[in-house]
Amino acid sequence: MFLHTLNEKINLPSLVRNLAFPLFCGLLAGFLSRKHFSVYADLQKPPFAAPASAFFVIWILLYLIMGVSSYLIFQADNPCIADALGIYLMQMFFNFIWPLVFFNLENYLLALIILAALWFSVLQMVNEFYSISRTAALLQLPYLLFITYAGYLNLGILLLNKM
Repeated sequence: MFLHTLNEKINLPSLVRNLAFPLFCGLLAGFLSRKHFSVYADLQKPPFAAPASAFFVIWILLYLIMGVSSYLIFQADNPCIADALGIYLMQMFFNFIWPLVFFNLENYLLALIILAALWFSVLQMVNEFYSISRTAALLQLPYLLFITYAGYLNLGILLLNKM
């Protein structure tokens, strides 16, 4: 009975698409940067820098949360969906290019600028999502917090590894 009710409430194809999109973007960016991940180990890092192995797990969880959040927006009956999803796509673009600039190009200043743009676009997305689905907006808060932490790391790396 419970599963039957759950299936009526959840649009499974839409949920799968919404989960797959951020995972695909993140995995593609990781794949394109994979040969340069060793750069992180050789950098001087600020205090409280996480080990490189932690980032994969954290990002997978964040991408899944993004997918659930975007699914809630897609399923809402609200005229603001297009604007909210446009901002979602914009932040995914910044999310996608950041590792390419940081790892592949080793341009920590440009990476920090991209991260700032990502942070502001996620903040804007949270505000847009909130007008449609409070739950979808709140689900994005761990992402915003982690980007804040990533900004701290990026700035620390920029300052400690002047080239």
